Amino acid sequence: MSNFLNIIILLGTLQGIITSVLLFRLKINKKANKLLASIILLISLACLNIYFLETVRTDSILWAILEAIIPLVIVMPVGPLIYFYVKSLLNPEFRLHKKDRSHFYTILLDLIPYLAALIFIVGGYFGWINSDSNEQWGNFIDTYNVYIDIPRWISLSVYTFLALKLISRLEKNSVITIWAKRFSIGFTLFAVIWLLHLVPYVTPAFSNTLLDAVGWYPVYIPLIVLVYWLGINGYIISFNTYRQTANRKDISEETVKKTTMVLEQLMRDDQLYLNPSLKLNDVVKLTEIPQKTISAVLNQYIGKTFNEYINTFRIEEFKQRLLDKDSNHLTITGIALECGFNSQATFQRTFKAMTNLSPKEFQQKHLKR
Repeated sequence: MSNFLNIIILLGTLQGIITSVLLFRLKINKKANKLLASIILLISLACLNIYFLETVRTDSILWAILEAIIPLVIVMPVGPLIYFYVKSLLNPEFRLHKKDRSHFYTILLDLIPYLAALIFIVGGYFGWINSDSNEQWGNFIDTYNVYIDIPRWISLSVYTFLALKLISRLEKNSVITIWAKRFSIGFTLFAVIWLLHLVPYVTPAFSNTLLDAVGWYPVYIPLIVLVYWLGINGYIISFNTYRQTANRKDISEETVKKTTMVLEQLMRDDQLYLNPSLKLNDVVKLTEIPQKTISAVLNQYIGKTFNEYINTFRIEEFKQRLLDKDSNHLTITGIALECGFNSQATFQRTFKAMTNLSPKEFQQKHLKR
């Protein structure tokens, strides 16, 4: 069984390295793709390290030296990379500034055991370090490698939480936002899996028993799944964004501006969104703007489908009415129906997606204020 799992880890590692190289070379969404490629590459190198530990059995001194000084497990930057990747997805103008580099200084924590091994090897070769201290240096490195996983897990969890918080502030329900949310949730699930392995691993009484029973597979097999999932979706998102950007050339700025203004007027002044049976074709008849043009402006420039666009106004109307004392006699469902929703299920799902809160939670939050 372990041989089969090791093969899966190796194949996933190779796939991750190839995917990261392709993402680095991709000429669309460069900033976001480079950040995603870095995440995949770091995960893949960590998986490669565990593959070597599980499969390579040799007494070669050269191999032992290379294994000790080549830093394959660089995990601390993954957390910041997750956060900045989400930020670059949500804001195409995002740039990594000098002040952002401080988020990556924790990489030094990953390098300490490799630097310690290098110092010991060089010091021993030149006679600066007594060879009798071999055991002490080895114990330090082994112990450090166990407990460094605690700050690694904290970093990953904190930055993933910050990414989710960043997404929750947006009410857009576009393809990019949905992917950013799924991406962050994916790492949240991995953080939970890692924690379940980490607690017994850092507990001396259970550490050896855990590794003898399941090894590192409960952590690294999910990582391999992440590598495949991130690579595939990263490409899909990149090309979808590229296709939308390319299609924008077919619509003039004047048409975009005019269409946006007309739609805003129909919503703000005429409150068409209050009509629960409102269809795109109804707006086409009122405005005499071609359906293709309206759909293209909404999808490519506003980042929403027609239903998402209409529901944005309905949700805003609902919020205002919910907090209005004149609506105290109405139920939440009653207010939602008055705002243009035709069913409670649709309303609940839409409100949760746009605000990350249930209607009741939103009401309680604002009443406290």
